[in-house]
Amino acid sequence: MNNRMVPVVIVGAGPTGLTAATLLAQYGIESLVLERWEGVYPQPRGVHLDGEIRRILARLGVDDDFAAISRPALGLRLVDRTMRVLAQFDRDPAGGRSGYPEANLFDQPELEAVLLANVARHPRVTIRGDAEVTAVTAESDRVRVDYTDRTSGEAQSVRARYVLGCDGANSLVRASIGATMRDLRFEQTWLVVDLATDAELGEWEGVHQVCDPARAATYMRIGATRYRWEFRLRAGETAADYQDIAALRPLISPWTKDIPVEEFEVVRIAEYTSLARIADRWRADRIFLLGDAAHLTPPFIGQGMGAGLRDAANLAWKLAGVLAGVLPVSVLATYEIERKPHARHLIRLARFTGTAMTDGGEFGNLLRRLIAPRLHRIPGFDQLVTGGETPRLHRSALIARRRLGPGLAGTLIPNPRLDGGHRFDAVAAGRYAIVTTIEPTTTQRAEIEQLGGIVVVARPASELGRWLRGGHTRAALIRPDGTVQRTSRKLPVLQSLLPRFDIRVESTGGSAHHHGSPEA
Repeated sequence: MNNRMVPVVIVGAGPTGLTAATLLAQYGIESLVLERWEGVYPQPRGVHLDGEIRRILARLGVDDDFAAISRPALGLRLVDRTMRVLAQFDRDPAGGRSGYPEANLFDQPELEAVLLANVARHPRVTIRGDAEVTAVTAESDRVRVDYTDRTSGEAQSVRARYVLGCDGANSLVRASIGATMRDLRFEQTWLVVDLATDAELGEWEGVHQVCDPARAATYMRIGATRYRWEFRLRAGETAADYQDIAALRPLISPWTKDIPVEEFEVVRIAEYTSLARIADRWRADRIFLLGDAAHLTPPFIGQGMGAGLRDAANLAWKLAGVLAGVLPVSVLATYEIERKPHARHLIRLARFTGTAMTDGGEFGNLLRRLIAPRLHRIPGFDQLVTGGETPRLHRSALIARRRLGPGLAGTLIPNPRLDGGHRFDAVAAGRYAIVTTIEPTTTQRAEIEQLGGIVVVARPASELGRWLRGGHTRAALIRPDGTVQRTSRKLPVLQSLLPRFDIRVESTGGSAHHHGSPEA
C-alpha cells in the first residue's frame, strides 16, 4: 500500500492521457500516469488527424517526429461500387489556417511511440505500466486511486488532487463517478486491414470512401509502404474469415489490381465495432473524463482520436492554473460546458455521414449519386472536410460569444508566421495573448506582460489583421489553448478581462519562454 500524494493521476496512457500529461508538465504540474498495458498497445485504431490537432502536437514538441511518420492527404473522395467518383473534397497538403496540412494519415501505434518518447523527457511525468486501476474513490479534498501491479499482483494506492479518466470506451473512471454512455443510435462492425508493400498502387493520395451498402469500404495510404483498408462486415462475417492475403484479394483488388499478392505483407487484421455515444456527464468534482471515456465517434470524418486531444488541450491549462493558484476552481466547470456540445456535434455529423455513405440499399445508391455532389451544402461538413475547421465552442465563463451574429469568440485563432518567422502558437506558447491592430502604449504592454500575457500587434494587411477585420473587431483576447475568449474594438476592455496567468511555461525544448512584443 502506498499513500503518497500527487497533484494529478491520469488513468490511461493513450494519446489523450499522454497529451494531458505533457501539457501539464509544461506548466510545471506533476502527474502519475497509470496504464494497464506495458508499452504501446499494438492494435490499429486512429489513422487521421486534422490541422487543428497538428497544432496540439506542435505544442507538445513532437511535430517534426509526427511529420516523419505521417503523410498529408489530398482530401476525401466518395466513389460507388464501380469506383466511379461521386464527389471529391480537396485539401491543400501545404497547409491552411492552422499552419499545417489539414488532413494527415498515420499509424496510431507509431504516434503513441512518439508521444511516449517525448513525455519521457519530462521529469514531472511518471508512467507506470502494467498497472490496472481497480477503484477511484472521491474523498473530502482529494481522490484515492487503487491499482494492482499486473506483474507482481501487489495492490497499491495513490492519492491525487485531481484524476483524469483517459481509460477508453470501457472506462472504470466513468463507472466510478456514476456516469453512463448515451447511445446515439449507430453501430457497425468493420474489418481493418493493414498491409505493407514496396509496390506502388498508383492511387489518388487521399481517403477513398466506397459508398455501397453491400460492402462499404475505406482505403488510404498511411505511410511510404503502408496501406489501410476498412470494410464493413456483413451479417455472420468476422475477421477470422479474412486472415490471409488470398482471402483479402477480392476485397482489395479494386486498388491493387494485378499486383501479385506475394508482394504484400499482412501487418495486422482486426475487427472493430463503430459506435456513436456520449457520456451524460464528464465530471464529478475532482474527477474528469476525457477521450473515449467521454465520447465515441464513428470514423467517417476522422475526428475520433482528435476529440480526445482537444479534451486534453482544453482542460490542461485550466487545471494547471487552478493548481498553481492563479485561476479559480470555478473555471473547471467550463471544460464540459465547452467540449461536450462540440463533441456531440462531430459525433452527429460523423453518424450522418456514415449513414449517408453506407445505408439504404439500391435506393440509397440512387440517392447518393444525387446527394454526394451536394454534401458541401450540409452545415459544418464542407468547413470540416475541406478546411479542417471544427465548430466554435459553446458560450461559457471563458467564452463571451455575441448573442447576435457569429463573431470570433469560441473559434481558434489562425496560426500564421509572425515577423520573427515563428508561428503564432510558438510565440504565445501556452500563455494568454491579446492580438490587436491597435498599437498599445508602453504602459499597456508592461501591464499585460506583468499578468503573464503577451501582445501581438497585427498590421492591417497581415493574415491576423484580415482575420480581425473579418470578425468586425480590432482586438481579440486569446486563451492559452488558442481559443478566442472575447473580442473588442477597444484594447482597454480586453486588458480589464485579462486574468493573471503568470505560470512559468516550459518550451518544447525544455527551457522557459520569455515575454516579448511580437508583430504580425
